[in-house]
Amino acid sequence: MALLTVNGRQYDVDVDPDTPLLWVLRDTLGLAGTKFGCGIAQCGACTVHIDGAAMRSCALPLRAIAGKSIVTIEGLASGGLLHRVQQAWIDHDVPQCGYCQSGMIMAVAALLKDQPRPTDAEIDAAITNICRCGTYQRIRAAIHAAANT
Repeated sequence: MALLTVNGRQYDVDVDPDTPLLWVLRDTLGLAGTKFGCGIAQCGACTVHIDGAAMRSCALPLRAIAGKSIVTIEGLASGGLLHRVQQAWIDHDVPQCGYCQSGMIMAVAALLKDQPRPTDAEIDAAITNICRCGTYQRIRAAIHAAANT
């Protein structure tokens, strides 16, 4: 049994400690907002926050996160209000298919926490998530808008 803190709630999970966090979130806890994309931590669809840092959950074994706080896209909004990045995504009509967007939003939220006013170069360096629809111009506009709120 492992004790996990996810979105401020504690869960006892009975899974193999080598199980990737992504599958614990989706299959064991029923939090389906975090997506499976590539399975090798390259595309970023599975990005969550571990102790405030953006991490890719598809290749992160449960044993590596013992005692850490996990936040998924379901836990990003607070007090009934969307996170400023989520609101910027809506305001700038970012998603097309939307599949990668939860991971992208989580990566951007972590970036803005650490760098409240990132430059384009800082965005390029930090946000390595892949969007198959290619909405990168709208993503960048939404990042700058969220940084200015």
